Amino acid sequence: MLESVIPTDEVGQVCEQVTAAAVGHDIANVPAGRGAVSGLINQTQCFVPYLVEPRLLGLTQALLGEHVRVSYTSTIVALPGATKLKWHADWPFNQHNAGHLDAPYPDAVMHLTSIWMLTDFTHGNGATFIVPGSHREPNNPTGGYGMGEFDDHPDAKQMTGKAGSVMVMDSRMWHAAPANTSEEARIGLAIRWAPWWLNLDVLMAGSDERRRMVDEPGRKDNQVPAVDRAVFEGLDAPVQTLFRHWVRD
Repeated sequence: MLESVIPTDEVGQVCEQVTAAAVGHDIANVPAGRGAVSGLINQTQCFVPYLVEPRLLGLTQALLGEHVRVSYTSTIVALPGATKLKWHADWPFNQHNAGHLDAPYPDAVMHLTSIWMLTDFTHGNGATFIVPGSHREPNNPTGGYGMGEFDDHPDAKQMTGKAGSVMVMDSRMWHAAPANTSEEARIGLAIRWAPWWLNLDVLMAGSDERRRMVDEPGRKDNQVPAVDRAVFEGLDAPVQTLFRHWVRD
């Protein structure tokens, strides 16, 4: 948990801009009371300066190497009344995705998930649950391993934190969003990080991997919109380094 990645006096404005950018761009089939906007960087760039915050960038480079890349930017919104979601691990370890890594997984760090808290994450509003140590397991509940996808886990820990904090975890980590039983929305970002050698093309619309693994067999997977060229050209050089692999005209 990295605190104050977005300073306290700036996080409110970032939250407002992210919320405004999310309106009308939610992914189809998001459960009621929740919202997700993939390819958020095309809708707003208010968060991108903080991607190179020294502690955060240093951590991702220490784990994934100097040429780390951002693989995914999305909102994660839980409105009051949002219901509990399933235990899972993120791509490429979610066994429901077409482009998943087959279990058993090698015990290696291959992808990172960061959860950005743009409002306080509390017990009541649905702060993320994780199972500590589960990233060392060879599979996860999406593969029918260990527990049911909606079961309670005796070792689960709820990751509460202040607005502006960023939680970073191995993408193999079992995690789930509980119900939002409060009267306030929980607003955050999901930003994932990949090493240079991890093939992300199954996530790219129009790629051969996408056609072969998802479209032709009629399966499903995440789809990450390319970064618009005009958006990319407006980014600072250190941030461009994180996205140059995913730019299309």
